[in-house]
Amino acid sequence: MSALPLIFTSGWASGINAYAVVLLLGLMGATGATDEVPLSLQRTDVLVVAALLFLCEAVADKIPYLDSVWDVVHTVIRPVAGAVVAALLAGHDGSLSQVAAAAVGGSTALVTHLVKTGTRMAVNTSPEPVSNIVLSLTEDLGVAALVVLALFHPVAAALVAGAVLAAGIAAVVFLFSRIRRFWRRRKELRAARGNGTPAPA
Repeated sequence: MSALPLIFTSGWASGINAYAVVLLLGLMGATGATDEVPLSLQRTDVLVVAALLFLCEAVADKIPYLDSVWDVVHTVIRPVAGAVVAALLAGHDGSLSQVAAAAVGGSTALVTHLVKTGTRMAVNTSPEPVSNIVLSLTEDLGVAALVVLALFHPVAAALVAGAVLAAGIAAVVFLFSRIRRFWRRRKELRAARGNGTPAPA
């Protein structure tokens, strides 16, 4: 499938911010910057809804703990969005290639989403909000850059997305023990408050 690199990158980006992917692809197609975007993503109603939801995510994604709640809610939404966008990019309604594209886009979005969720849980072990804001802005800029790059240089974008995804998986594995200690500590603090006993040192 010649569209596979674009499909993979769109799936990766959907796992981070599905609304940004739909909005960017739609705008790029509607402005005539590329012919790779299907007309269904260029519709005005789709762009308006995607823009509103993107603004909601832009806010929620930068607030500690709220970002993790937002991620949990989007555990289904992002993979589904990745699959739908991939299927639309593949074209050929009902064909095997479209089904395969949906599977690639959806599964890639799911893995990326899990990496993002794990990373945010690790960042939330720090009490200050600056790291959340910086990470969120970095994710937004990365999604925008790679989606645009994928429309004009799909193979290069797919290679970068694959490398970032692999690095993210490695980072989450490395940070897993920190996340587990943090949540165990919070559980102990809650139990100590409930029992009226001093929290463990």
